[in-house]
Amino acid sequence: MSLKKSIFIIVLILLIDQISKIYIKTHFVLGESITVVEWFKIAFVENEGMAWGAKIPGKYGKLILTLFRLVAIVGIGYWLWDSIKKKQSKILTISIALIFAGAFGNIIDSVFYGIIFNDSHLQIATMFPPEGGYGTLFHGKVVDMLHFSLWEGFLPKWMPFWGGKYFTFFDPVFNIADMSISTGFGILLVFSKKAFPKTENETRVSSSNPEGKES
Repeated sequence: MSLKKSIFIIVLILLIDQISKIYIKTHFVLGESITVVEWFKIAFVENEGMAWGAKIPGKYGKLILTLFRLVAIVGIGYWLWDSIKKKQSKILTISIALIFAGAFGNIIDSVFYGIIFNDSHLQIATMFPPEGGYGTLFHGKVVDMLHFSLWEGFLPKWMPFWGGKYFTFFDPVFNIADMSISTGFGILLVFSKKAFPKTENETRVSSSNPEGKES
């Protein structure tokens, strides 16, 4: 797979991701949601930390997280470039491109959204407000909006621990960038043999020593 095709995938995902986030940020109040179908909602939330809302505690926790993301994206970018250079499998290259695009999309939020948007609490945010943004560089919040509540209701009372409690199946709210990362990792897991095919030397060793015995 060529570098141009990888860049096309990355740019396309970034455009869809950022357009959807900017639209939500400039049309929804924080916490607002609309039901598209019974099991799918558009729900505006902001994530200050890592996946599933986890945070690094302390005054500089957010800064450390953003810097870590920047270092990680450099590593993923090198992995993508190296896989293309070595002409590795198309599945591997596509997966890395998806992971890179998703990580980059969320980095844009973390780095810039604090200075280009004002607060969304009890108001619809403005892009590039005259009074400045809600935060500083590297202290932006990631915008999430996709909520697939596949099932919600009260669990049977006979169930241990959670019986009688209100439960939502698949409660996390996420974004296009998160979907891209998850899809990339999912492809690597499902098609791992195609993504990481054995080399000719590894195949010969495996064939000559099928039981893995030491010579």
